[in-house]
Amino acid sequence: MLNDTRPRRQYRQVADQIMALVATQALAPGERLPSERDLAELLSVSRPSLREALIALEVEGHVEIRMGSGIYVGTHPAPEGPRIGMDAEGPLEILQARAIIESAIAEEAARHVTHDLIARLDDNLQSMGQALNDRSRMVALDGQFHIAIAAGVGNSVLANFTQQIYEKRLSPFFMQFSTRFEGPRTWRLALSEHGAIRDAIADGDASAAREAMRHHLSESQRRFTESFLVERHQQA
Repeated sequence: MLNDTRPRRQYRQVADQIMALVATQALAPGERLPSERDLAELLSVSRPSLREALIALEVEGHVEIRMGSGIYVGTHPAPEGPRIGMDAEGPLEILQARAIIESAIAEEAARHVTHDLIARLDDNLQSMGQALNDRSRMVALDGQFHIAIAAGVGNSVLANFTQQIYEKRLSPFFMQFSTRFEGPRTWRLALSEHGAIRDAIADGDASAAREAMRHHLSESQRRFTESFLVERHQQA
């Protein structure tokens, strides 16, 4: 059997650096870590990679992220709690892959547009507009929108693939990640972007459909890299 020589994912490497810092500084449970900005500079990593790593550690109970306060060493890291596989895809990596793949799917859907597909998208958009404050409902409807477009191409492999990659956002890691960034404001933006995708497909404009989907998923990725911490000012 060949040894698996794949490098560990970026967020996992950053998570290891954070835990090494905790050990080096002998930080006890409940003690505060440096600010997000200071951590990024100290570890020489990007803010998005840092945020992804912090949320992975939060899911595993190693850190606690307190809005308006900061990042703290976890007080109850649970050995039997949710664990993230060493090779689990990170949310930002998944979104990047979706932007590439689903843009091509939307382009193809515009070339095979039917009244039935547009009716399904319209029903979905109407339901989304009525559920902006219901996060679990919005997550389900969001997935249904993207899967419907893939199904509209008439290729079951593409439809199944889209469903499988979307289901990765239901992992504990992705769900915890999204709770830090998603809300009525971001869902309204997503709904507007979905509308642009629908219109391009309805017009049979393959190029516009491709760009509308890429814009939507690129914007989703950007929204997921916004700071989730508004930390209190440390006293001098």
